[in-house]
Amino acid sequence: MLFKKNQLFALVLLFGCVLPMALEAETLEQAWDIAIKYDHSLQAVRENTQASQYQLEAAKAARLPNVTVGAGYSMMENDPEAKVDFAGVSTQFALAERESYSYKAMTVLPIYTGGKISRGIDAATSSLEASKKFEAGKVLDLKLKVAEAYIAVLRLSKALEVANSHVVSLSSHKADVENLYQQGMVSRNDLLAAKVALADAVQSSMQVENRLDISQSAYNRLLGRDFQTAVLLKELEPQRVDLSLDMLLAQAIKQRYELRVLKEQADALKSKAKAVRAGNAPQVALTGGYDFQENEYQAHEGQWLVGVGVKWTLFDAGLIRHQSSAMARQARSLEKQYYEVLSLVKLQVRQYWLDVQETRKRLGVTEQSIDQAEENLKVNRDRYEHGLSTNTDVLSAEALRKNSQNNHANAVYDAVLASIRLKRAISDL
Repeated sequence: MLFKKNQLFALVLLFGCVLPMALEAETLEQAWDIAIKYDHSLQAVRENTQASQYQLEAAKAARLPNVTVGAGYSMMENDPEAKVDFAGVSTQFALAERESYSYKAMTVLPIYTGGKISRGIDAATSSLEASKKFEAGKVLDLKLKVAEAYIAVLRLSKALEVANSHVVSLSSHKADVENLYQQGMVSRNDLLAAKVALADAVQSSMQVENRLDISQSAYNRLLGRDFQTAVLLKELEPQRVDLSLDMLLAQAIKQRYELRVLKEQADALKSKAKAVRAGNAPQVALTGGYDFQENEYQAHEGQWLVGVGVKWTLFDAGLIRHQSSAMARQARSLEKQYYEVLSLVKLQVRQYWLDVQETRKRLGVTEQSIDQAEENLKVNRDRYEHGLSTNTDVLSAEALRKNSQNNHANAVYDAVLASIRLKRAISDL
């Protein structure tokens, strides 16, 4: 009865793995496209990029003329009058109406700002470029995160397949031991050992199935799906990396967004420092417009006007100078960070390049061990049936077979993951 239950359990597990094959497998590229459209963190980064675009437009608008209009109405307690003494006679006469309205339209055009506006535009341009590069880098980070989740599902799916195969193999061995025990050819210890090994295998299969469910939920979360959504993924193959380590390092230094963002941010701070320093220079602007003030005692109520204004801060106790110096120091800080990040990038590229080399070697070794482990199990089971081997030998051979399959699967997915991480390290994902 126990044998039939174990067989039924194994068939159910195998059926659960085979059934999804009728569905269409999702590719990694499709998963990337879905995640990029859904991810809220990436959407937030895009909003920041758009904000930087608006900041640039605002900086450019500062060099264009601005036009303001205004109107007003006033009412005073008494009529405004002037008091004069003429030839010993004191008299008063009205200067304006007690109630009046006014309106005006004025325009101001900067003529010279000592580079304040142009440096502000340079700073906003560099900030926008930094935002764009940061957004592009976050896309790569998201793609790597999705790829890791994708591979985790594939790895655990394969582990479940191996675990179920282990259950089936041990179920078959237990049946053989039961037959031999009933014939009095083996001891009860062999039967008990076979049953314990099978129970351990079933338990291990359940654990792997649980981890697979968790990994599928994590994968679905990245793609904005319900956690219970069925997951069927297309297998991945390790990709060859033909570039030398020196070429990979050169590409990473040129393309890594972390380095490019730091450079653009440093440039933005340098330009801001110069823009602030320009506040010590004369600020010259051209003004013009029309001004109307209701007043029946005035010959011309409306006047067109034009003028040139100059503002020059001669002394501010070092305020502008200190503000500019602070920004310049911040720029130097980012430059120092650049070289620290550069060192980490080089180390990362080297690490993933070595991982690619190591996993490539493991693939050949583990692939050969699968056939050898299968043959070893077959020989030990045959010898056991003829009384030439022990039950322990058979169980050990089955454990080796399971380990060889898991080792090969891990080598494959480690190789796939290493190549993807290396591509991310050089910003070519």
